[in-house]
Amino acid sequence: MTQQVPSTEPELAGVRNFRDVGGLPTTDGRRVRHGVLFRSGHLAHATEDDAAFLASLGLHTVFDFRNSADQRLEGPDVELPGVRNVNLPLSDPADGAEFWTMVREGDLDQLRAILDDGKGAARMIASYRKIVRERTAEHSRVLHALADDSVPALMHCAAGKDRAGISIAVTLLALGVERDAIVADYLESNARHRRYKVRRSGSADSAYTPEVMELLDPLFDARAEYLEAAFESIEETWGEVDTYLRQGLGLAPETRERLRERLLD
Repeated sequence: MTQQVPSTEPELAGVRNFRDVGGLPTTDGRRVRHGVLFRSGHLAHATEDDAAFLASLGLHTVFDFRNSADQRLEGPDVELPGVRNVNLPLSDPADGAEFWTMVREGDLDQLRAILDDGKGAARMIASYRKIVRERTAEHSRVLHALADDSVPALMHCAAGKDRAGISIAVTLLALGVERDAIVADYLESNARHRRYKVRRSGSADSAYTPEVMELLDPLFDARAEYLEAAFESIEETWGEVDTYLRQGLGLAPETRERLRERLLD
């Protein structure tokens, strides 16, 4: 592991965007318990020291929201002793495969065509809306597992920003965490030491020019408008968060209370 940033948060050498979600305030004056809910990017490149630190957390379950294409690109997660690994893809391998190939391999003209003039941000907003609206079974499974026996838990996708970010947000909504605190936690993914390392074909001179990186920014930024779009999708589809949790995710009041008792101080 490299130096601590900040002192209470380890900066792992091969795992991006790791953090404990503990400490976030709820609307009724409670806080998320430390040491029970973590988030990060993928664990495929974890070093031995990273794996030793992760093993020390006493994790029960790691929820991996990557699809098979992500896993082929990055590799499987490192195995942590005694930890249950649950793969719940929140995006299909074929969904946008051509798009992401162009992101990694396309030349400047191709990138301009698919990302310029707000198209990159629009794509992210549409994706957040779709995941909330269509992946209710997966989010239901996560919340029921957390309520039953799956903590401490770590949630991750590739970058730990979008699919994991939405899943963490859904969990925090169920816990009654203040909306502003959910957004603030999500925006922490923008810190330089947390950001996903974009893999681009070609030499550094051609693959990572300032214009290319500016075009890619909407895809790898955490923007409040993205998460707000997910919240808006909940409200447009179910009217309010309680209805979404009850009807959309099948979360009974007693299950939600059990979840709160497991994860809140």
